[in-house]
Amino acid sequence: MRIVTVAQMKQIEKNADENGLSYLQMMENAGTAAYQIIRTEKADAKRFVVMAGKGNNGGDGFVIARLAAQDGFSVSVILAEGQPVTTDAKMNFERLQDLPVTVQQLDEIDKLDADVIVDALYGTGFHGALRPSGQKACARINALDGYVIALDLPSGLQADTGIAAEGSVRADITIAFDSLKWVHVEEQATEYCGKTILVDIGIPEHCHP
Repeated sequence: MRIVTVAQMKQIEKNADENGLSYLQMMENAGTAAYQIIRTEKADAKRFVVMAGKGNNGGDGFVIARLAAQDGFSVSVILAEGQPVTTDAKMNFERLQDLPVTVQQLDEIDKLDADVIVDALYGTGFHGALRPSGQKACARINALDGYVIALDLPSGLQADTGIAAEGSVRADITIAFDSLKWVHVEEQATEYCGKTILVDIGIPEHCHP
């Protein structure tokens, strides 16, 4: 069982990119693998809500939103902190434009109904305390009756330590990409992660330390 730090994961992704697997393709692979897990774990889900941050974790969520919309499900994307800012997340957000996906800002939301809510707020780069917008988004996720799926780790948790900021997301399932991070095995984080499922995102074995 391979467990890596955030710095090691960044190097693994850099190695993969240099070996021909682009960051954009890794995002596509991550979102696709996560969507397949959701369809397996919650096969009766018809209504999807993706709570997206403005970085690459949000980009993974946009891939899931696209796939769910293409399969004919009801899909809402909530931009918790505004428009995406990273190149790959922007590209996957643009791919939603011609699909029946409802896109809203967090402050516009009155009522949320979902069978599955995807926590695509913060990835492995998160540390410290949640900003007010992040606290509000996490609170909305935790208040829903739907099944909560966290991408890579629940928002508000630190990947290398498992320390949870106040108001962190409590997931039913956490989908870990490529390698487990320390957050997935730290006892203090298990109540936030729920069941952790590790998925392959296509990174060749020789790219790992």
